Amino acid sequence: MSLVDPKGFGKVAVLFGGSSAEREISIMSGTGVLEALRSRGVDAHAFDPAERELSDLKREGFARCFVVLHGRHGEDGTVQGALELLGIPYTGSGVMASSVAMDKVMTKRIWHADGLPTPRYVRLAFDQQSREHINAVPDVLGLPLIVKPPREGSSIGVTKVVGYSQMQDAVSLAVRYDADVLCEEFIEGEEVTCAVLGSGLDAVALPVVRIAAPEGAYDYQNKYFTDDVKYHCPSGLPADEEHEIRRISLAAYHQLGCRGWGRADLMIRASDRKPFLLEMNTSPGMTSHSLVPMSARAAGIGYEELCLRVLATATLDSGSEPKEASP
Repeated sequence: MSLVDPKGFGKVAVLFGGSSAEREISIMSGTGVLEALRSRGVDAHAFDPAERELSDLKREGFARCFVVLHGRHGEDGTVQGALELLGIPYTGSGVMASSVAMDKVMTKRIWHADGLPTPRYVRLAFDQQSREHINAVPDVLGLPLIVKPPREGSSIGVTKVVGYSQMQDAVSLAVRYDADVLCEEFIEGEEVTCAVLGSGLDAVALPVVRIAAPEGAYDYQNKYFTDDVKYHCPSGLPADEEHEIRRISLAAYHQLGCRGWGRADLMIRASDRKPFLLEMNTSPGMTSHSLVPMSARAAGIGYEELCLRVLATATLDSGSEPKEASP
């Protein structure tokens, strides 16, 4: 299907909102995508799964879905599975890749097994959160370290721990969002991100974005609601570092089985400039502060064009393509 005929996409549902802790950000992202698609002549409609039954998508004749849900019940394979059963093609990764990428522990296990660099970690399962277990973590990973819920995004529930006395509170915060807790080696250095567009052999890594947050605090507030963070794209990194980050981001994307689009988050260790993969986002943010549009812009792809390109990749795990709209 040619992108020059937006009507060929048929009736499109932009899924945003949802019930996760990232609902507010999803609404911001989805509103941007909806407006972009409509501005290009796509028959796009807002659809909030927190307020409507997904079966309405079938009943109302939607031909495909643009998934802009973040976090649980949107980015974790659940909505993807429902859309598979409904037979409605959707953007982004399929059921398995979405569910695996949502779980940072499973993601790290796969990357580690395939030889990709990712920080050392300790998983505290629900039955391993005694004071004894918690206080033993810094002995393994050293200090400082990061404590986070393994199945949340947008830096929700994340704590940088600099002393043993902070461990209990950090774990208590993380378990508000997840029964398990991920404790991760802290990588001192620069934070970067790398977007990937496409599927299979056609997937390409876009220009790297280097993130400079005030005092290194790239948290929920700074990500979405302030202008204090500085983003550099082009990254200004040496060519060999940029190349290596794009290479391992694309490899990480492939090894998780991702498709359509995604965004890898990484740290570059200051001591030796080695990059470490932190996580893969399979439904990246699309707000005014978001990083995939920024990276795409550096590659000559505007926001509206980016939305059309992503929409064009909508498919099912079976590989079935969306039906063209009736003339």
